[in-house]
Amino acid sequence: MSAVTWGLGEADGVARTGVMTTPHGDVQTPNFMPVGTRATVKTMDTEDLRTVGAQIVLANTYHLMLRPGEAVVSQLGELHGFMAWDGPILTDSGGYQVLSLNPKISEEGLVFRSTYDGARVELTPERAVAVQEALGSDIAMVLDVPVPLPSPRIAAEEAMHRTYRWAERALEAKQRDDRALFGIVQGGAEPDLREQAAKEIAALGFPGFGIGGLAVGETPEERDLALDAAIPHLPPDRVRYVMGLGDTEGMLAAIARGVDLFDCVIPTRLARHGKALTRNGDISIKRAEWVKDENPLDTACSCLTCRRYSRGYIRHLFTTNEPLSDRLLTLHNLTYTFDLLRSARAAIEQGRFSEFRSDVVAARAGE
Repeated sequence: MSAVTWGLGEADGVARTGVMTTPHGDVQTPNFMPVGTRATVKTMDTEDLRTVGAQIVLANTYHLMLRPGEAVVSQLGELHGFMAWDGPILTDSGGYQVLSLNPKISEEGLVFRSTYDGARVELTPERAVAVQEALGSDIAMVLDVPVPLPSPRIAAEEAMHRTYRWAERALEAKQRDDRALFGIVQGGAEPDLREQAAKEIAALGFPGFGIGGLAVGETPEERDLALDAAIPHLPPDRVRYVMGLGDTEGMLAAIARGVDLFDCVIPTRLARHGKALTRNGDISIKRAEWVKDENPLDTACSCLTCRRYSRGYIRHLFTTNEPLSDRLLTLHNLTYTFDLLRSARAAIEQGRFSEFRSDVVAARAGE
């Protein structure tokens, strides 16, 4: 039996709830993973993450293998002990970050220069698995070859085939039975390639599947076509995870297609740029209209930020470069995100997800 399993809860059409069981606890799905690139979600500690509703977090293999190195993390209690988080952790393979460095790509793997000291580094499918097993994450991802969108069809097809061959090698390299390894579906914006990739990766028997190479420049229509092509060919009793997707409208569209899991830097990155996610649309706290505003960021939000502080105060913090503004906006944005996913699960259980989705999108559009 796999170290990570998923069981169906309720379904409303294709949208579904479920429970993902991991060595460090259960995750209610659909759900969202805050991105803790270097074993920390920026400006948050693990108590904050529990407070805002996080059940699982993501850490980045590329950065951690370079600093402090997987051996150090392993010695300090693996990721769970290292970052004092006792819940589930998923690590990405590092391929997406490496590809932004223009690496040399061969059938063997990736060769690139470290962003920290310029040292030559090799990352192969086998190395990616070994690093993640040393980090001790509950879920590791295979090393894949994402392509930016738009890309020529031939590039998407080549990346898809190489991702499959690397997935076979990753399975051979896996050593730890107490941790899970997920496959990744590639195929660019080509629906027929997405269908082929989903069928081939599904046949390898992974306990869960990332759908990669999205949220990288494609239109919402292209993204939805890619999901429509891939998802029907993934096993219905396994986790479906769209990598890098985290905007409200995008997540709801994916949930409507049967997706279970998401990750994205949007809530935390936007916070550091002075933007708050709200039920009535996103707002920039930098705007002068908030100078004397006594209202919270969102009157319907129960987060610490909205319970205690006004828009005027948060704007003051941001415009004077006080670090507290980053923390307060991040607390709010993550609370908004988890409230959205919690409400989506409830709507599916009540058989009203389509109505819920329409209401959320309309409210955020000001309709």
